Amino acid sequence: MIITIANQKGGVGKTTTAINLSAAFAQKNLKTLLIDLDPQANSTMSFLDRKAVGLSVYDVLTDPDLPLRSIVLPTALPTLWVAPAKISLAKVESKLIGEIDGHYRLKDKLQPAAGDYDAIVIDTPPTLGMITVNAMVAASHVLIPIQSSYFALEGTDDLLETIEKIKSRPNPNLQILGVVITLHDRRTILGRDIQKQIDDVFQGKLFKTTISKSIRLEESPAYRESIFTFAPRSSGAMEYYSLTEEVLSRV
Repeated sequence: MIITIANQKGGVGKTTTAINLSAAFAQKNLKTLLIDLDPQANSTMSFLDRKAVGLSVYDVLTDPDLPLRSIVLPTALPTLWVAPAKISLAKVESKLIGEIDGHYRLKDKLQPAAGDYDAIVIDTPPTLGMITVNAMVAASHVLIPIQSSYFALEGTDDLLETIEKIKSRPNPNLQILGVVITLHDRRTILGRDIQKQIDDVFQGKLFKTTISKSIRLEESPAYRESIFTFAPRSSGAMEYYSLTEEVLSRV
């Protein structure tokens, strides 16, 4: 399974979901690769010391002779590896636009290495540009985090349209795995209303698990840990564990 985590809105918990889903897979003894396609490199820095990163995904996408395997680095978890990002990844958009294989770069580089892993998770930037398109073309599934807020569904049409375009030509096998509500407060009427709106739009794709607002979830990446080792008894750990079970039941 290759799961791309995508939403063109920032601050919706994409990276938090990528980090903790990857860690949960690894803790279940699934050989897991986390590919960081966000130039901010927050997924990378959640598991690796910045000084340990040499070549990055940028180099793989722009150098036809550089294999993905050559940049993958191990983490403190024995079954989790990271393909790291650097800020230079921001320049890749302009390099891929107009290239005949621009949409397929990641897929082509991933194919020889995909058999090394049981699960691959791809973190994407908050745009629907070439980087996110590459992630969707390479994936078997898309997981969409949506923040529990008044403007939650703003831009959803663009995201769904992009997914449909990719399904129509470059990747007909792409499926929406599900939608997870993040930064949720189920105690409020607004929170419950938003949950119903999202469920209406995505018709059966909404995960039962919601991810609550959590200081622990925000703190854990600073210590280069997932929520499962940083605060294993926290609500965030319980919720991401529950989400992982739902994800595995759908793939």
